[in-house]
Amino acid sequence: MPLPETEAPGRLQAALTSRGLRLTRQRRTILGVVETAKQHLDATQILRHARRLDPGIDRVTVYRTLKLLKRYGLVDELDLMHMQGEKHFYERRPTRDHIHMACLRCGKIIEFESDLFERLKGQIERDCHFHIVISRLEVGGYCAGCRSNSRE
Repeated sequence: MPLPETEAPGRLQAALTSRGLRLTRQRRTILGVVETAKQHLDATQILRHARRLDPGIDRVTVYRTLKLLKRYGLVDELDLMHMQGEKHFYERRPTRDHIHMACLRCGKIIEFESDLFERLKGQIERDCHFHIVISRLEVGGYCAGCRSNSRE
């Protein structure tokens, strides 16, 4: 489930610090894992990556940190078409909304950004007199690899 780009650790830390929140060593480690993830991670995967850096991190600390990040709008919680049951995945809130395209055969997640999506959101706001704060769109289908493999 590749993400379009990773970023150096620091943006989430700076955002929480600017809100006057204390950053423990464990919280900083978890933030670093979320910021530098090359794919969408669930809480268990975040815990596993964080424990490689700090074996003392526990599941409760991961969930509390994710809850805090969600409350401040710094991460998005995704179900990604429920392809893995009721699992939830986390990604840092992007600067621009995007569409998650899920391959129903191999499970690959592709992120797609488009000016057309931005224009559609603008039209929704105008036509419906609705101020959009966040948008999430997931579509299911078959990636190019799965489509070409099914023709062989």
